Amino acid sequence: MPKDNKDEYKKQLKKVFINKEIFYKVHVSKITSFIDKVKKVILFDYYQFEENINFDFLYDEIINELRIITSSLKLPCFEEDFLKSLVDIRKLLDSSIKSIYDGDPAATSYAEIVLSYPGFKAIFYYRLAHFFYERKLFSIARIISEEAHFKTGIDINPGAVIGKNFFIDHGTGIVIGETSIIGDNVKLYQGVTLGALSLKDGRKLKNTKRHPTIKDNVTIYSNASIFGGDTIIGNNCTIGSNIYLTKSLEDNTVIYFSEEGIKTFKKS
Repeated sequence: MPKDNKDEYKKQLKKVFINKEIFYKVHVSKITSFIDKVKKVILFDYYQFEENINFDFLYDEIINELRIITSSLKLPCFEEDFLKSLVDIRKLLDSSIKSIYDGDPAATSYAEIVLSYPGFKAIFYYRLAHFFYERKLFSIARIISEEAHFKTGIDINPGAVIGKNFFIDHGTGIVIGETSIIGDNVKLYQGVTLGALSLKDGRKLKNTKRHPTIKDNVTIYSNASIFGGDTIIGNNCTIGSNIYLTKSLEDNTVIYFSEEGIKTFKKS
């Protein structure tokens, strides 16, 4: 290729570089490094036997890396707020570890869940991403959640609100939309979607409730799809595999496919 042509193509490419957002002064690798250190600080008792791992060093490192990230974004550092949140995040993670262990006879220990279960990994990333989302650092939150999506196949938008004792079993293909609300003691199996009914109006739907509400003590089996911001799944409901819902369910409802079609009944 003639040098003149190569230089011309390079100029043309540079002309389409329109992004001016300050966010991208923070390299994504810094955020992923930060996530890994935070994981080992919050869950240090599970990682303490790794070679050359030191809690005090990691604790100082996450403070320093948070300062670098916020400084690069020209934001005030909120390290005290973040450090205080770690205890609350750990308590929520502990509630999920116990729920997974109690509910999965294949689990042999809490450590196995923390170190190997993709569902737990996705929950950890979500809890961390949600902290940043609540403080309107949406791009950082999204990078964290997409790291989990990439590693686990589980897509939890950081804007979702999720209660304690959250249990993801298997998990591959789960999608939880931004305005979903999930109560306590909820269990989701692989392929579940909590989605929006339609996005044909695109940006006009921003800041509206587009995704369903799942109340307490609900189990949703594999590949069930629940859509719509007005859809509310009541307390103690069970939703069978492959069910498609756009309407609310009253408390204590069971809905499932049988050979005769969709059936519902109330728990006694």
